[in-house]
Amino acid sequence: MDIKNGFKKRFAAFGLVFFGIFAFGLSAFSYQSAELYDNVWKLINTKYVDQTNNMQDWNTWRHKYDNYIKTDEDAYVAINTMVASLDDPYTKFLDPKEFAEETSSIKGSLKGIGIQIAVRDGKLMVIAPIESSPAEKAGLLAEDEILEIDGVSTKGMAIDKAADKIRGEEGTTVTLLVKRKEDIKPYTIARKEIEIKSVSTKIPNDVILPKNVGYIRLSSFISKNTSKEFETILVQSKDKDGFIIDLRSNPGGLLSNAIFISNLLLPNGIIVSTVDRDGYKETQRTMGGCVTKKPVVVLINKGSASASEILSGALKDNKRAVIVGEKSFGKGLVQEINRLPNNSGINITIQKYLTPNGTDINKKGIDPDILVELSDDDIKNKDDKQLKKANEVLVDLINKSSCCK
Repeated sequence: MDIKNGFKKRFAAFGLVFFGIFAFGLSAFSYQSAELYDNVWKLINTKYVDQTNNMQDWNTWRHKYDNYIKTDEDAYVAINTMVASLDDPYTKFLDPKEFAEETSSIKGSLKGIGIQIAVRDGKLMVIAPIESSPAEKAGLLAEDEILEIDGVSTKGMAIDKAADKIRGEEGTTVTLLVKRKEDIKPYTIARKEIEIKSVSTKIPNDVILPKNVGYIRLSSFISKNTSKEFETILVQSKDKDGFIIDLRSNPGGLLSNAIFISNLLLPNGIIVSTVDRDGYKETQRTMGGCVTKKPVVVLINKGSASASEILSGALKDNKRAVIVGEKSFGKGLVQEINRLPNNSGINITIQKYLTPNGTDINKKGIDPDILVELSDDDIKNKDDKQLKKANEVLVDLINKSSCCK
C-alpha cells in the first residue's frame, strides 16, 4: 500500500539484511554508468527523511566524482562513499546481485544462513534468526553481537559488506565469532536455500495450551501470502475463545501484511501513521475488515521489530490486546526501495512511523504490558515462561469476557 498516497500500490519488503519496513517503488532512468551516481544523488536529495542529510551540504557530493566514474564499479564505489556520509545503516546501495537477492526474499525464499542483522551503536547485531533456519538451529539468538565473519573483524564494517560475507553458495559454511553478554563463541554454519514459512500454529517448547486457546506464530511478514494464511487460520479457528499471537523474534516484512492483519483484529481505530521529510503525516485507519473480537494476547521480545511493532503497537494502543514479553527492538523507520537502470537499487529512509497514540518507537521499542524475561537457563531448558504467562493472561481475559455476556 502506498504510504504517501493512501497506502495504494506500493509494497514493502523485508530483506535478509534489514529489519525495517520498506515501501517499494520502481523508477526508470536512461542508463549510462556516469549517470548512475547522479540518479542516486537526486533520489536522496528529494526523498531522504532528514532534509539536512546528516547536517551536511548535499550539493557538495553531486559532482564530486565526475572525472572518476568510467564504469559501473566506479559508480558503486562513489555511491557507497556518498551514502555512507548519511550515517544511516538502512539507506544503502545494492549492486545487481544484492538487489536480486533482496527482491527474491519477497517471493518467499532466501539463500544464506537465515539471519537478520543490523548495525547498532557501531556493533553488528543479530536481530533474529529465521525460524527453522541454519542460524536458529546453530543456536544464534537475538541480541548476539557478531565480532568476526570468517576471521575478519566486523568493527567498522558496513552492513551490506557483512551480509555479503555471510551469504554464499549452498553447502558452503561461514564461521561467525559471536559475543553473548560476556561469552564469546565461534559458530560454523552451513549455508542453504531457506523457504520462508511465516505463519504456523505449532505450539513451541512442548507448552500445553487449553483447547479453547488459539495459537498463531508469525515468524516474519516477508511473504506475500502471510496475510491470507493468517486470515485463513483465524477464520478456521472460530471455535477458539481467544488467541495468542506470537511475534517473538519476528524482524518485520511487508507493511501491507502488518496493516492487513491489524484490520483483521481491529474493529476500528488507527493502525499506524507515517511522517515524511516535510513533516507531512499520513494516517492509516482500519477499513472494517475485522474477523474476530475475541480476546488477544501478543508475545514480543527484543527481536520483534518493524512490522511486528506496527501490529503490536496498533493492538496495544487501541486496547485490543495485552502485550506480554520483553521490550521490542525499536525500528520505526521506513525505507523505499528504488530500482536503478542496471538492475541495481537504492534503499532510502523516507519516513518514520508512529503508533496510534503518536509514539515514535525508533531506538526505543514497545514496552510490554506485562514484562516477562527469559534467562539463558530458561532458553536452554525450553522453559517458555513468556508463552505460559500469555496463556494465563488469555484464559483470564476469556473468563472475564464470558462473565460479561
